[in-house]
Amino acid sequence: MYKIILHSPPLYTTGGDQEKFKEINEAYEVLRDPEKRSIYDQYGEEAVKDGSMGGGHGGHSGDIFSDLFGMGGRGGGGGSRRERKADDVHHKMKVTMEEMYTGRSRKLQMKRKIKCDSCSGSGSKSGKRYKCETCHGSGVEVKLRPLGPGMVQQIQTRCSTCQGSGFFCPASDRCGKCSGSGLVDDTKVFEVNVEPGHRHGEKIIFRGEAGTNSPDVPPGDLIFTLEMKENKMFDRHGIDLLHKHSVNLVEALTGAHFHLEHLDGRVLQVSSEGQVIKPNSWMVIRGEGMPLHGRPYEKGNLYVNFKVEFPETVTAEQAVALKSALGSPAGAANGTNGAAPMNEDDDEMEEVTLVPVVDMQRELKMRADYDRRHGGGANDSDSDEEGGGPRVACAQQ
Repeated sequence: MYKIILHSPPLYTTGGDQEKFKEINEAYEVLRDPEKRSIYDQYGEEAVKDGSMGGGHGGHSGDIFSDLFGMGGRGGGGGSRRERKADDVHHKMKVTMEEMYTGRSRKLQMKRKIKCDSCSGSGSKSGKRYKCETCHGSGVEVKLRPLGPGMVQQIQTRCSTCQGSGFFCPASDRCGKCSGSGLVDDTKVFEVNVEPGHRHGEKIIFRGEAGTNSPDVPPGDLIFTLEMKENKMFDRHGIDLLHKHSVNLVEALTGAHFHLEHLDGRVLQVSSEGQVIKPNSWMVIRGEGMPLHGRPYEKGNLYVNFKVEFPETVTAEQAVALKSALGSPAGAANGTNGAAPMNEDDDEMEEVTLVPVVDMQRELKMRADYDRRHGGGANDSDSDEEGGGPRVACAQQ
């Protein structure tokens, strides 16, 4: 069990822009490492962060390197052109806040099409690629459809012979494993690593693992997008956690002591050390928020929002005890709350009683409805006084 002391704001900040410093440091690491620089030129900044070409976070090439050092980018001379590849495959993966706090590996199975290893994607036993005679290798058939006298419409459709690949192997030389398509079905199990500090919407990418629809086109990327589930105990705000906690009036005045189970199973023994807790006030436990991705030993803060539950009634004995402990309100002896004392025999004095209002918004709505039903404001005395008496409508002949 961990003992935690709650502190009230103000919050403390450190000097300098840590994120900018991190970006500059990463840029320097890429420049001095030829292998990382090559990965950056081909796959972008996020691939460099992964440390390899397979798995990691997706993203485009980072502009910071192009702007500062002229590497790659749009029209830059240092980058290499990206070749055409098959479509990427996207999957949404729901994860809990606990998994994003501690990290977890999941194994997911995927079916895909890959290049036939028996014929190296040629579709033939001999290894020769045969151009489709129907579409002449274009993958598209052109057909003419008559619309009327002297009018035709040209229609382009996917080639019915080669299914748009542009190649069709004759039966005599057809590969027995892929039946001439150059592609075979494959099933692979991927281990997806959810790391501590990952956030909602982040992507884990397996480059070139999505399969392809043509043996001549490199496979696309398999992309998992993380979707964080809601948590009953905590709300996440960046690297910080928010928790709502209710205390009774005694705890609010004398100090709260409670246990809080964290996302990693630890139990925090929380104490406000006798501080007075006001309704809807905030206190902070520093260093108990979410871990920073890539730096799991650095964590944000945990903020606790307090709700003070007041008793429904107070007995006469309790009222006496409270007054004895806290002191009687100013003017309680004469009932004036500190104002000048009044003569109880005064004819202008009238005793009234306060009645609790459970829902003020509902109360105001009900009063507005009552006012409308009874014609409120239509013929009140103020209107009469301002208009100089009742208004009289003149009949027109």
